[in-house]
Amino acid sequence: MNHYDIDNTPLPLFAARAPSVNGSATSAAAADSLGPATLNAMQRRVYEFICRRPSTDEEIADELAMNPSTVRPRRGELARRGLIVESGTRRTSSGRMATIWKATAASR
Repeated sequence: MNHYDIDNTPLPLFAARAPSVNGSATSAAAADSLGPATLNAMQRRVYEFICRRPSTDEEIADELAMNPSTVRPRRGELARRGLIVESGTRRTSSGRMATIWKATAASR
């Protein structure tokens, strides 16, 4: 079963707005600045990259030229929806271990 529209129709992952950190005015403002079309476009970029190549957050950010602070929440949203799962670990450029994310078979 495909949970992600392949015909380029945005998949609405949020009813009203992106999540934010409770009690943080700046986090709420950032979430409010992301309209559904923008949010879905960023999720789609991250998801499609992970479908092509299982990757760490660092690799996703580097390859897509996206800020890591943008990549991590979008990746988390995709994981919560069951579209991607953990698939082992590998070293980052700093030498630390990081989770590798891959698309689930059901999401393809």
